[in-house]
Amino acid sequence: MWTQALVLTLGALASLAAAAVEMDEDMAELARMVRDNCAGETGVDVALVEQVNAGADLMPDEKLKCYIKCTMETAGMMADGEVDIEAVLALLPPSLADQHAPSLRACGTQRGADHCDTAFRTQQCWQKANKADYFLI
Repeated sequence: MWTQALVLTLGALASLAAAAVEMDEDMAELARMVRDNCAGETGVDVALVEQVNAGADLMPDEKLKCYIKCTMETAGMMADGEVDIEAVLALLPPSLADQHAPSLRACGTQRGADHCDTAFRTQQCWQKANKADYFLI
């Protein structure tokens, strides 16, 4: 159950799986909790997240950057400013992990001015490499 929840969270946060994976109610609830927690913690305008989900490129908004960091840390994808690509891949459904492994590994950790910027730059790389599957919670 927890692994399934992390797969959903990862998919939504890493932008690779949420649109492709059927969400059960428990996973949808976890996604809502992460979104609400990180939105409250960072003060992000959730409309920015919705714009990205509608196809817009990630925008360099400071609160959005920290929102992304929060969601990545919550999903176990990032710690101390370092993105753990192998952990990201381990949490993805096998078909998506196989499909996106080369681009995720190529992106690695995209260093920024701080941890929020690092999360944002890494996600930008993922979005560029996987635009069709990109999604945030």
